[in-house]
Amino acid sequence: MDQTICPKFEKALSIMNKRWTSLIIFQLLEGSQRFCEIESAIGVSGRVLSERLKDLEKEGMVKRTVHDETPVRIEYSLTDKGHSLKPALNQIQSWADQWIEAE
Repeated sequence: MDQTICPKFEKALSIMNKRWTSLIIFQLLEGSQRFCEIESAIGVSGRVLSERLKDLEKEGMVKRTVHDETPVRIEYSLTDKGHSLKPALNQIQSWADQWIEAE
């Protein structure tokens, strides 16, 4: 049987497999957050977080909102496309709870 991987599935995995990406999305499921909140919650470096947020924004999964205040406040939130990953991430969480031992 010849099984080929769907190009859309392959692209989805390549997006989600970038280090920290899934954790960033999982963190943003809680709601809009500032850069420093995401950074401290998941322990990612600022440089990598910045790259991943830009990637996710380019993919239409994260929205960057600049609030016209002094000092400027920037928040990140999930778009509908990003929120649509919630069931999949919750399933992974359930699987991890059942099968992965805590370190």
